[in-house]
Amino acid sequence: MSYKIIDVKHISKRFGEAVALEDISFSIEKGQIFGFLGPSGSGKTTTINILTGQLAADKGQSLILGKASQQLSSNTLEQIGLVSDSSGSYEKMTLYNNLLFYSKFYQVAPSRLDDLLKRVGLYDSRKKAVEKLSTGMKQRMLLARALINQPEVLFLDEPTSGLDPATSRTIHDLILELKAAGTTIFLTTHDMHEATLLCDNLALLNKGVLVEQGSPENLIQKYNTDKKVTITYQDKHQLTVAFSELASTLAGSTEEMIAIHSCEPTLEDIFITLTGGKLNV
Repeated sequence: MSYKIIDVKHISKRFGEAVALEDISFSIEKGQIFGFLGPSGSGKTTTINILTGQLAADKGQSLILGKASQQLSSNTLEQIGLVSDSSGSYEKMTLYNNLLFYSKFYQVAPSRLDDLLKRVGLYDSRKKAVEKLSTGMKQRMLLARALINQPEVLFLDEPTSGLDPATSRTIHDLILELKAAGTTIFLTTHDMHEATLLCDNLALLNKGVLVEQGSPENLIQKYNTDKKVTITYQDKHQLTVAFSELASTLAGSTEEMIAIHSCEPTLEDIFITLTGGKLNV
């Protein structure tokens, strides 16, 4: 029987006259990577703040680890990790001492820190002051810090925003390792490629409203209405044909064909279809 780590029912939130969230509902099962996709200002961070008890919803209910978000005990909070652009650090202290402070807070043996630092590729930089670290290194430090208490559920708010592709891949690998170990991950992003690679299920958010939910694969197939493929030939020209025409096209000579790709929509395409706007803004 599946266990809902997070269960959100009809959450709404306003700031003055501005609508931040409107009747949001979704659930996340144990061990899933759940993607919350939307452009900046769509309500992603507000949702995290409500789920983790930092902000009260105007309407609706949210549960995390079976507890109401507004009534989380210290024991429940110790099972939650959070990485966001507002996560602070002690800039003058070394990377290692930043983590050591939090290990003492959670009463975790310092011996765990070396393993964490190696896991995020920062062991050789452990004696550097945080202010000397690159943006990518700081992001990996914050991820290591969020893992000190071995949380059951991890919130990652735009964890690869502004990072180079190599650092992003490192963080992606870590996220998948955590999933394999049973951690439930709530991932906010406006990067549709990242969501397609990582997420088991996702929700598309626009101006505070959920416009679609499902697995990346199911959503892509749902909106794959054209049902076409593109054939690439050795001379670099391409031919796009409907699925129904593929057999007759292949019945001819195939010697000059070098690739056949289905013309499936991306999550970006789906978001634009549903909203007229873009995700990566």
